[in-house]
Amino acid sequence: MSMYYDTIGLLPASTRSASSYRLYTEQALQRMLQIQTYREAGLPLETIQTLLASSTDSSVSVLERHLHDLNREMQRLRRQQQVIIRLLESPSALNNSRTMTKQRWVEMLRVAGLDETGMNKWHDEFEYRSPEAHQDFLESLGIEAEEIQMIRQMSRQ
Repeated sequence: MSMYYDTIGLLPASTRSASSYRLYTEQALQRMLQIQTYREAGLPLETIQTLLASSTDSSVSVLERHLHDLNREMQRLRRQQQVIIRLLESPSALNNSRTMTKQRWVEMLRVAGLDETGMNKWHDEFEYRSPEAHQDFLESLGIEAEEIQMIRQMSRQ
């Protein structure tokens, strides 16, 4: 990996040993750890190269845009997941899909002792603390957009 990174100029070797092995400084090691972290975040090497050469403000902008793209992709995948579950019409498909339906969630909240007032408080708090995550959660339950809008509007009052 480091040979490729060296070839594209992302992580040039600091020096070479007598045997022509690439040697790296502590600073290069820190750069490699940064590269690995950016790769774990799903960033392409070209973007990583730009990030390492740019200012912190630029990095923040790139990372925020990537996060926004990931959120959109996750939303798209959740919709696909819900469609597949409906097409399968199988309780085992739902159980094996790592998803939750509105009906199952409400049943769990009721078993936990929440009544309608308690559930409304739960939504209010979720909307207050993390509105985007609240939106994502409601979408993950397979709730239609109009109902999500209504729930979130009521939670803001």
